[in-house]
Amino acid sequence: MTDGTATMDDLDARLEKHRVELTGYCYRMLGSSFEAEDAVQDTLVRAWRSYDKFEGRSSLRSWLYRIATNVCLDMLTAGNKRARPMDLSESTPLAQAALSPRPDNTWLEPMPDARVLPTVEDPAEAAVAKESVRLAFMAALQQLPPKQRAVLILREVLAWKASEAAELLGTSVASVNSALQRARATLAEQQDKASDAAVSNPLDEQQQKLLERYVAAFEGYDMTALTSLLHEDAVMTMPPFDLWLTGHDDITGFMTTLGSACEGSRLLPVQVNGLPGFAQYKPDPEAGGFAPWAIQVLEISHGRLTGFHFFLDTKRWFPLFGLPLHLEAEADQVEQGA
Repeated sequence: MTDGTATMDDLDARLEKHRVELTGYCYRMLGSSFEAEDAVQDTLVRAWRSYDKFEGRSSLRSWLYRIATNVCLDMLTAGNKRARPMDLSESTPLAQAALSPRPDNTWLEPMPDARVLPTVEDPAEAAVAKESVRLAFMAALQQLPPKQRAVLILREVLAWKASEAAELLGTSVASVNSALQRARATLAEQQDKASDAAVSNPLDEQQQKLLERYVAAFEGYDMTALTSLLHEDAVMTMPPFDLWLTGHDDITGFMTTLGSACEGSRLLPVQVNGLPGFAQYKPDPEAGGFAPWAIQVLEISHGRLTGFHFFLDTKRWFPLFGLPLHLEAEADQVEQGA
């Protein structure tokens, strides 16, 4: 009994070692944080239950990816393509702005870096991994049919050989190469829609100072300061609302009208989708202090903010990011004499 328990514990540890990279794979496939985590849990449970049938003809890692791929393809049979607001409609002028929510399964969801990006020593490999979870790339992936999506992720992101991808998918090398060619062509068509989020890893000094100025401007609700940080064609989105705004005038105009309740917010830094971001807490007039409001994902290019995306939610995102569900108000600072 003890030996059997030890063996199962060892298997659990071996399977768990692959959780982060499998979550990254499933997240790229599904575009949903929570569906990705469900898919990985399903994958690990299936692997645990059928391990006695695993004959070791491939590596444990390859076997797990095969199971995860089948789980994701099954989940994608409904045909839902998650998207960003700009993928679904034209931008709305501020004068016509209205907050119209769409169902949760419409939207591409944010994901903490730590849940999808395994620690790697190779800086180039780390950079590719971060690029492959950025919102623009994730949105482009959603335009691919499921099997093309799997091929592109396996070949371009995970650097699998064509023969390895073919074996995993139960198809030929020629079929894999053809699917990859079609997937690349589709992604090339999406390049004009993709934002140019040129963020260093780690952040360079200029980018770090830009973020510090952003925090000061946002927490101080200083629209003049915020305007100076925004590219003239900056984009702002707010899922689950389908509204999205272009240009610093409309963005700051929204923030002082429909979005005025954000004044007085506090920001905590997060690493999300390979980009810098913040957890935004709004003032809580009932309980005091600050309540969760949104996960912000920032896109930076050429020393300006080109996009900031507010994923509004008070119950799901903050636990996912391991963030508190309430911030106390800062105590008044009383100067003490020397």
